[in-house]
Amino acid sequence: MKYTKPYVPPTLTVDAVVFQISNGVLEVLLLKRPNEPFRGEWALPGGYNAEGETTTDALHRIALQKTGVDIKKDLRYIEQLYTFDTVDRDPRGHAVSVVYMGCGRDIEVREAGSHVAFLDVNNLPRLAYDHANIIRYARERLISKLTYTNLVSSFLEKRFTLTQLQAAYEIIFGREFDKRNFRKKFLSLNLIHKTDETWRDGAHRPAHLYEFNDKKLETLAHSFD
Repeated sequence: MKYTKPYVPPTLTVDAVVFQISNGVLEVLLLKRPNEPFRGEWALPGGYNAEGETTTDALHRIALQKTGVDIKKDLRYIEQLYTFDTVDRDPRGHAVSVVYMGCGRDIEVREAGSHVAFLDVNNLPRLAYDHANIIRYARERLISKLTYTNLVSSFLEKRFTLTQLQAAYEIIFGREFDKRNFRKKFLSLNLIHKTDETWRDGAHRPAHLYEFNDKKLETLAHSFD
């Protein structure tokens, strides 16, 4: 194809989809845009990829400056999710976004306030750009990842009960699992082991605490779901 117009490269940006579980819901990190376009609307933390930066360098800088979240220290897992390049996703012109997905627990938002917050993914306000679609895509990826890896460990304490483990799956998947079948299937994967500690919730009988065998991301021999 022969081009008749001068070549204008697209703008390269980086966005972060950061998930955590809090108060029984799956939350995503968002901020209110201070400037146009979409001023005052919630959006994923993101920004321009500067010359001389890798996308991971840009991600770390942007997240730290705009939300106070340290990607390298605060997240237990991060991966490059997808490159979104629809030509009309940004009203200012063609912008290509390299999106990363991260997971963690008790993430401290050091710039917390009315403009930065973790919000329930099931009850999000109107979002800027195509960020609603990006979050849906990221959650689908997260659900898929939980069917063949031990990624759920990123959302749990080091030691946890089987009830807490199942609750994390149900929150992320958005549906309930049969208690007996869930435990039988998960224990058969040999990803966790029982410790000599127990945990008591109110008047209920103490429950055994478990740990994952490996802190690193591990791929299962067969799918969980």
